[in-house]
Amino acid sequence: MNTDIHEMYKSKVKSIPEALNVIKSNDCILTGLGGSEPISILSSLHTIKDNNVMGCELINCLPMGNYEFIKSHDYMDSILVNGWFYTPPLRKAHAKGITTFIPQHLHQALTKKLFTLEGRRLVLLVVCSPMDDHGYLSLSLGCTYERDAIDNGAIVIAEVNPNFPRTFGDTIVHISEIKALVETCNEVPALPEIPITEKDKKIGKFVAELIEDGSTIQLGIGGIPNAVAEALKEKKDLGIHTEMFTDGMVDLIQCGAVNNSRKTLYKGKSVATFALGSKKLYEFLDNNPSVVFLNGKWTNDPHVIGQNHKMVSINTTIEVDLFGQCASESIGPNQISGTGGQSDTAVGAQICPEGKSFITLYSTAQVKNEKGEKITVSKITPLLKQGAAVSLSRNDVDYVVTEYGVAWLRGRSVRERAERLINIAHPDFRKELREEAEKMKLL
Repeated sequence: MNTDIHEMYKSKVKSIPEALNVIKSNDCILTGLGGSEPISILSSLHTIKDNNVMGCELINCLPMGNYEFIKSHDYMDSILVNGWFYTPPLRKAHAKGITTFIPQHLHQALTKKLFTLEGRRLVLLVVCSPMDDHGYLSLSLGCTYERDAIDNGAIVIAEVNPNFPRTFGDTIVHISEIKALVETCNEVPALPEIPITEKDKKIGKFVAELIEDGSTIQLGIGGIPNAVAEALKEKKDLGIHTEMFTDGMVDLIQCGAVNNSRKTLYKGKSVATFALGSKKLYEFLDNNPSVVFLNGKWTNDPHVIGQNHKMVSINTTIEVDLFGQCASESIGPNQISGTGGQSDTAVGAQICPEGKSFITLYSTAQVKNEKGEKITVSKITPLLKQGAAVSLSRNDVDYVVTEYGVAWLRGRSVRERAERLINIAHPDFRKELREEAEKMKLL
């Protein structure tokens, strides 16, 4: 046991108010992504205003909690919130004018933000699993930008929580790199189980039929990605190089479909930037050296992704127009989520000589009309809704899949794209889509 290391640790353990005293006016505060956000610290962060700390910017990504500073205008002069990826709490805050959105590709998120600091200090608020006898803690659920922030001089305030899994790779942090520690024992944030529908199964089957043995895969979360994972269980020698590590990937490893034996990069290892899911997922990750968490700046770089063997990217979208443009993060101008790594992975997969990128969606959705009545609309549309963010350009779309089939758009003309997309739209909307395509001179 290294006594000096443990003395250093003890000297950095603070109460929450003491830890928050580290934050000064005009700091740029960065929180851990998703489950890596420090719940106890953030629950008290609004109190920095009582100490006359003003003019701070807070950047979060996939936040899980609905904290005081995003519920009320009262804290905006102290903490101005900007988000890289929206969740329900941020959507509500945005509607009130409390927060706004920062467009970015995930692999460039922090790099671009550093240009805007202009002398401001960067403060990282994050969760770690406990320190070992050598003085190392783990960033646990990921290092999408957290490790990069530390390498760029961020002042680190960390919650140390024994419930969080110890993970390996760029998640490893030495005690000397941390300014203040708060010991907590909150439960690890878990996602509810998402049931797989018949539509999901149909889409999953279409996608799985086009994925070859030995492919390296990237999957997101939700009913469709879960169905794809289920449909891949009969495959052999799959590998994982992904932004998000999910429960579906645990199942693929445990059934033997994934062994990472034919990967180009990190052969024998599953590579990810962060994890979010169930207790089963976290138990699988704990002290598991077969899963390596690496900096999102590298993992999500399209040119890195493209080096993988038979790279396959599988993502979802909200709406696709007849040109192949994908709106995956907003409904019209209303921000729902974020670009995240969709463009990174879709482009990266197609850099790979034998790579494939899949964009998946249901053919229809139910929405409310102006009278408040529920109506069914097509998610394949002549044009995207006015003000919609184009998350994936028509230049970067490969396969589009609904429960009615597969439209392969890569290298196709606008006419061919429109024809193929109409063919996988819901039958009730195909006539209308064809008429609109003809009006726009697409057909």
